[in-house]
Amino acid sequence: MKLVSFDIFHTLGFPDTKTLKPEQILAHKELLKDADWVLFPEYWQLNALVHGLKCRVFPSVASYRIGHDKVEMTRAFQAVAPEHTPWTLIEANGPEEQQAVWDAMVVPFVAKLPKASMGEGVWLIESKADWQRYCERTNVLYAQEYLPIDRDVRVVIVGDRVVSAYWRTQADQGFYNNVSQGGRIDRGPVPTVVTDLALRLARELEVDHAGFDIALVEGYPYVLEFNRLFGNQGLGQGSDLRTAILDYLQRQAEPEDPNGPTGPAPLWPVAV
Repeated sequence: MKLVSFDIFHTLGFPDTKTLKPEQILAHKELLKDADWVLFPEYWQLNALVHGLKCRVFPSVASYRIGHDKVEMTRAFQAVAPEHTPWTLIEANGPEEQQAVWDAMVVPFVAKLPKASMGEGVWLIESKADWQRYCERTNVLYAQEYLPIDRDVRVVIVGDRVVSAYWRTQADQGFYNNVSQGGRIDRGPVPTVVTDLALRLARELEVDHAGFDIALVEGYPYVLEFNRLFGNQGLGQGSDLRTAILDYLQRQAEPEDPNGPTGPAPLWPVAV
């Protein structure tokens, strides 16, 4: 495969890969058009690559567009798996909306900035003063029910496979499970109901590179969010993710044989 990468960190060790700086996109149009895959472009490059140069990008367009904004992500979750999405209110930020959301939520609840990651831009709202401080920081109100958990599961998906799944336990200061915010990794067994939900969401939303964060409440899974780019603290050997990506790209690049490995399937059962 001929690969072009715009992110050297995420493609270290990839064979036959030309690395470019994002700002070089228009200086290498023929190289990009000729590539089998363009890897890890920045969000602002997406339209030029996909619609302008007709490039095949990884992660998928859906991974970028859904993962770019928590509001759009939550609405996508509500569309395909409402029963696994925590109750969430999303409103424009105005005085009436602020009061209406405050009146509707049960304290404590969680508030988020639409575009933030790694545990940043997330508030635990325990008082009206907390709510006012949050409202001063955002254009869109995003309020979500608080789930009684002290850990969640990070499920790393590449294509249609789980690369890694591990628990993230709460930080010493409480509330945050993100490793970047002081959460800890626990290698205990992860129930299949969690990985099954992550795989289902990835498949239905056409997300092919993501770290899904899923909470378990009395054994029932709730999806919190996914990150298109994620840390490697819980991935074990660094080669595992690289191998999974290259295998997925190769499988996607090769046309499927409609007849399968043993020839065409019969149109009706064959008597024996």
